[in-house]
Amino acid sequence: MKRIFYLLTCFLIVPLVSFAQTERITLQQAVDLALENNYQLKQAENNLNLAENDIKSEYADFLPSVSGNLNGSRTAGQQFIFDRFSEGLDPFVDVTSQSVSGRVGADVTLFDGFNNILTLRASQQSKISSEESLRRARENVIFNTASRYLQVLLDMQLLEIAQENLVTSQRQLEQIEAQVEVGSLPTVDLFNQEAQVANDELSVTQRNNALNMSKLLLIRQLQIDPQRQYEFVVPDLPDQQDVSMLSMYDLNDLVDQAMMNRADIKSEEADINNLRYQLKITKGSLYPSISASAGLSSRYSDQYSLAGEDVPFDDQFFDQQVNRSLGLSVSIPIFQNWNRMNNIQSAKVQLKNAQLSLDNTKLQVIQEVTQAFNDYDSYMQEFNAAEKSLIASEKAFETQQERYNVGASTLIELSEAQSSYVEAQSNYTQSRYNLIFQEKLLDYYLGQFTGEDVEF
Repeated sequence: MKRIFYLLTCFLIVPLVSFAQTERITLQQAVDLALENNYQLKQAENNLNLAENDIKSEYADFLPSVSGNLNGSRTAGQQFIFDRFSEGLDPFVDVTSQSVSGRVGADVTLFDGFNNILTLRASQQSKISSEESLRRARENVIFNTASRYLQVLLDMQLLEIAQENLVTSQRQLEQIEAQVEVGSLPTVDLFNQEAQVANDELSVTQRNNALNMSKLLLIRQLQIDPQRQYEFVVPDLPDQQDVSMLSMYDLNDLVDQAMMNRADIKSEEADINNLRYQLKITKGSLYPSISASAGLSSRYSDQYSLAGEDVPFDDQFFDQQVNRSLGLSVSIPIFQNWNRMNNIQSAKVQLKNAQLSLDNTKLQVIQEVTQAFNDYDSYMQEFNAAEKSLIASEKAFETQQERYNVGASTLIELSEAQSSYVEAQSNYTQSRYNLIFQEKLLDYYLGQFTGEDVEF
């Protein structure tokens, strides 16, 4: 009985323990999850599949259209029979007749203003646009995921700084308590240090809340279960020497590179080519259209006879009543209430608007790259200044700590030095992550995100 109870307990507890395990997620895994789960990316993939199907349909339009039909009927009513009239009999007789007819026909367009060719080329441009839109959507997902991940790492570092500062304040509080007890320090120092510890505890709480919010936003970006526990692995970030020696960029080269690589620009260019073909298609409606047709038909009727004798179904349907036809038709547009001319003007306006949109997108790309380039340079200078400030504030805090321990400094001076040191640590960390983020932002504006190997 005890053995059974033990097995049941293990059976119930082990899944709960497994469920409560924390899942480790690296940066690359986060990007892969986002690419797999993002609904906008799935919509872009569906649009690409639709564009590919449209191309197949346009190729099929070059083939003839074939149709067939089979009809059967049964009629009952009075019919006029001339033979009875010539014999002096009542020519109107109630007759019930049955008939079967069938036809197979094929139609092919020989010329319609090159509509089939132009429509095919327009569909091919639409596919290119869908492909570039999909690529840009992937870049958006990768960049947003990397940005969210980077924010989590930054908040983790700031929380760690706040926790270390709290530990330092608590140690100082213990030292001050001991010194106040022996009368070497005034009680006011104890009160001030207790207030400092309380402020540091508040800072830890605030940093922890910020980290939880950043994780929640990242989990939302990955579209994974928010009720599970996740641990986001800290990647190997470049140290201060590597960051400070990041290669400098030339702005003109960056702009040219963005113009060549940006998927949104290529997508709009393909849309413009599509609209050009649409304009040609609309103009083609002014040309005559030529089509050819061929058909084969036959019928059977139980009222059909030769020399007064009924003719069997096989002889009628497959021989005597078989008809073959060939046809050629020409349709010439003459007047359609100005609809065609209005469609041409509408197509021209759409093309002009698309060209204006492309020009605006190019200007926006230039602005984005220029701003990112200038911000990168500013963040580089900010990082260098923050690094120097960190070194100086650390030395100042250590000096004040030693002076306070020997009674040559006041608690206020020590607290100010500690606050300056903590602020310098936070500024250095933020400037470091800002610089890394700005480099990724520049890559995003240049259209260089692929998702195959995402690194900071």
